[in-house]
Amino acid sequence: MSSHVELARRLRALHERPPLVLPNAWDAGSARAIEAAGAAAIATTSAGVSWAAGVADAGGLDRTAAIAAVRAIVAAVSVPVTADVESGYGDVEATVADVIEAGAVGLNLEDSSGGSLIDPALQAERIAAARAIDRELVINARTDTYLFGDGSGTIERAKLYAEAGADVLFVPGVVDPATIRELVAASPLPLNVMVGPGAPSVAELTALGVTRISVGPAITAGAYGLAAAAAKELLTSGTYEALSTAAEFGKLNSLLR
Repeated sequence: MSSHVELARRLRALHERPPLVLPNAWDAGSARAIEAAGAAAIATTSAGVSWAAGVADAGGLDRTAAIAAVRAIVAAVSVPVTADVESGYGDVEATVADVIEAGAVGLNLEDSSGGSLIDPALQAERIAAARAIDRELVINARTDTYLFGDGSGTIERAKLYAEAGADVLFVPGVVDPATIRELVAASPLPLNVMVGPGAPSVAELTALGVTRISVGPAITAGAYGLAAAAAKELLTSGTYEALSTAAEFGKLNSLLR
């Protein structure tokens, strides 16, 4: 079994050979399927973990449930895992310690809470506190400036977060090539964007200078969308066509042996 330091350095090295493409997992089974598909690392999705626990994203999940999911995912795979811990569940230092104990070697830390942006200086202090706990941890500093506004202050925040010890700048809500190009040019940190249907391809994003690409809750939403569609079809027409895209039982089962 690889050590924490070895896995952290593997994750860090993947950022040096972009693009790092991170499909997001929400439980052990999805993580194992993603690893089997060829992923070099796996990111968790707080939305997916929340939904699997039967609660809403952005406030429904607590640290105990989040860390339990991280621990199960880490145990199911051999690749590095980076954990989405939202805004830190009220205590960044305790959450970082729990993430490390669970076996993850990276984390996302958001600069918003309760639908509002956190003061950038305070967020920089929170990032510095996380960095002080573990020098090897790969810190993906998420800024929600585009989710809650027009993007104003993004680069100013990026500079503060870089000085505090962040490794990557994560800017969800941006898929416009011109904006991405501007962010890549101005940011002191490598850029992570979140994509889905309609976004530029991985090749196009790489050409724009993006280092890290993730899909957030999109894969989880697809799985739940299939569940809803298959159930509706079964209960109405009594047919099963929606299930034609489902994973084959034997292959899926064998992943977890």
